[in-house]
Amino acid sequence: MRILVVEDDSLVANGIKQGLTNAGYTVDVAKTAASAERYLLGENFDLAIVDIGLPDTDGLTLVQRLRHRKMHLPVLVLTARGSMEDTIVGLDTGADDYMTKPFRLPELIARIRALIRRAHSVSSTELQHDQLMLNTSSHTATLHGKPLLLTRREWAILEILLLESPKVVSKDKLLQNLTGWDKNITPNAIEVHVSRLRAKIEPGGIEIRTVRGIGYRIDQSHS
Repeated sequence: MRILVVEDDSLVANGIKQGLTNAGYTVDVAKTAASAERYLLGENFDLAIVDIGLPDTDGLTLVQRLRHRKMHLPVLVLTARGSMEDTIVGLDTGADDYMTKPFRLPELIARIRALIRRAHSVSSTELQHDQLMLNTSSHTATLHGKPLLLTRREWAILEILLLESPKVVSKDKLLQNLTGWDKNITPNAIEVHVSRLRAKIEPGGIEIRTVRGIGYRIDQSHS
């Protein structure tokens, strides 16, 4: 999952980025509302974390602009203002959740997981396809009840495929979800990661099907 952090305080932004990266997310940072809006219009993100106190435009104004553009990605607002009135205004503006600074990173990560699940109409921390199970909270995977060892990028690909199932996930979406601006992954590298992931799950009867010219879909093996 790819997240955009919109925060002008470098210390706070870097702390969030490091914590979310350690939790398995791909994270990019924008320091102004204008740059954030430009990035969100040009790239695929699964969630945005927006600080209210931005240097150019109030973070809630940014959220309003995104909603007026019919952008429906989940938005979690951060603020130093913690009154009930501020919370109500933030949610009514179009934010999906609201956290007051200072906050605890584990709670932020838990709320992010919940917002992403809600965006995909998933109610549980466990993503399941037949005998394949991913637990997004404990970050563990099992196949037929046995531990499945995955690299970080294999996990990210499998999580996206399960969240989007039964839809086809484009190679471009996989590429953007695995690559922040400070990383460099080629489309060929995506194919390599998918191939390695296939080798791990197909013996358990789960297939990653290639839909030619479009992308990939997770399916049950018919072999």
